Amino acid sequence: MTLSELHEVAKKELAGLTNVTNPDFRLEEAEYDKASHIWNVVVSYLVNNTNKRVTPLGNLASEFEYHRIYKKLRINDHRELVGLYMHNS
Repeated sequence: MTLSELHEVAKKELAGLTNVTNPDFRLEEAEYDKASHIWNVVVSYLVNNTNKRVTPLGNLASEFEYHRIYKKLRINDHRELVGLYMHNS
């Protein structure tokens, strides 16, 4: 499988986890395990920032509307998702 194909599989699987119009999916890591015939892939994408800080300065503090999260996926040779994990950036 090519990197572009891995990227497309990951985007299809993760699209439902964000409600951002353009989540900007990025392929961050990809490694093939020949023994198990599994791709270990890390993909990042944007989600709405729901953890904004509460400050006494109110609107004077700069907050980002979105933040980037990372997910680790395991994809087999048949382009099937076989695992989805939290991943720290």
